[in-house]
Amino acid sequence: MKQKLRVGVVFGGRSGEHEVAVRSAGAVVAAMDAAKYEVVPIAITKAGRWLSPAESAGLLSEDARRRLSQSVGQKTDALAVVGDPSRSGLVAFSADGRQAQAQTLDLIFPVLHGTYGEDGTIQGMLEMAGVPYVGCGVLASACGMDKVAMKALFRDAGLPLCDYLWFLRAEWERDREAVLRRVVRKLGLPCFVKPANLGSSVGVSKATDRRTLADAIDLAARYDRKVIVEEGLDAREIECAVLGNDDPQASLPGEYIVHDQQGAFLDYTEKYTSTGHVEFVVPAPLTRALTTRIRRMALQAFKAIDGAGFARVDFFLRRDNGALLINEVNTCPGLTDVSGFPKMWAASGLPFPQVIDRLLELALERHQDKARNETSL
Repeated sequence: MKQKLRVGVVFGGRSGEHEVAVRSAGAVVAAMDAAKYEVVPIAITKAGRWLSPAESAGLLSEDARRRLSQSVGQKTDALAVVGDPSRSGLVAFSADGRQAQAQTLDLIFPVLHGTYGEDGTIQGMLEMAGVPYVGCGVLASACGMDKVAMKALFRDAGLPLCDYLWFLRAEWERDREAVLRRVVRKLGLPCFVKPANLGSSVGVSKATDRRTLADAIDLAARYDRKVIVEEGLDAREIECAVLGNDDPQASLPGEYIVHDQQGAFLDYTEKYTSTGHVEFVVPAPLTRALTTRIRRMALQAFKAIDGAGFARVDFFLRRDNGALLINEVNTCPGLTDVSGFPKMWAASGLPFPQVIDRLLELALERHQDKARNETSL
C-alpha cells in the first residue's frame, strides 16, 4: 500500500487577511483525500505564534475538523519549522521550552493570504529548510504581493494597464496637500486607493472627492508603508485561474457582478459575506475570442512574475471602449466556498479535490527540479 503524503497546511498568519486564510484552509483540508494525505494543520496567530496541530484543528471549519477526525497529536506550547534541511522540519516544544517531538513533513501547503505568507517570506524560510511547498517561489510571491513591482513587470511584458501612481506613507504624512494635488492632477476623480501589499480588498476604498480621497489614503496607510492609487474605471471585473509550473494552464474566466448597488465596488464585505449583492458567474458571458484572449493574457501575466503552482489573474474590461486591462495577479488566491478560483476550475472540468491533488504534485515536481541545480563549483 502506498504511503500517505504528510502535508502541513499552514494558515492564518500576521495579516489583514487572517480570517480569509482560515476559511480558505478549512476548504483545503476538507477537500483533501483522506486515502492519499495525512493532514497536519498548523495555524499562525495574528501575533505570529505557531500553534500545535491540536490547537490549530480547533480553528477550522466543521467539515475540516471531520476530515481531521484522527488524532492530530497532543497540545504543545509552540510549533516551528526548522530552517535546516538535515533535520525533520517540524518541531513542537513543551511549555518549558524543551523540544517535545519532531515530525517529518513531506511538503507544506501555505494557505496564507497577504503579508508574511503570500509575499515570499515563508517561501524563503521553506527554501532554507529544504521543504517542498505549494505555490509560487520567493520572487514571484514578493512581486505578486507588491502591486507596484507587479505592474512594472506587466508593463515590461507588454501587458496593458490602467493609469496609476504610488507613494510612500512617509510622503503622505509629510505633505498631505501635495499628494492630494498629485493624485487629482494625474488620475482625476473618482479613483481607487489601495495598500500596495495586501489583497482580498482589505484597506481598499473608492474616492469621489478630496475628502474621501484623504480618508481612503489614511485607511490604506494603516496597512502598508506604500500606497497605490488607480484611475476610476467603468469596467467589468473578470478573473482567470492559472494552474501549473513551466507549462501552466488557464481556466475559463469568471466575472463578479455587483447587483443594484449604485456606485458600489467589490470590497471585502461584498466578497466574503452573504449580502446578496454579488454574483460570481462562470463562464463569464464573453465572446469566444475575448475568452481566448483573457486566458492567453492570464498565462502571460503568470509567466511575467515567474509564477509556479497556481494564481488568479484579475482583469478590467472597460465598458466605454472594450479595452482589456490587467489589474493584478494573486499568488495565493482565496480558496473559500465563495472564492472564484475553485469555481473557475470546477467550470473548466476540474473539481476542487483534483485541484488540490494537482497543486501537491506541482509542489513536489518543482522541488525536484530545483534539486537539480548545482550549489557548488
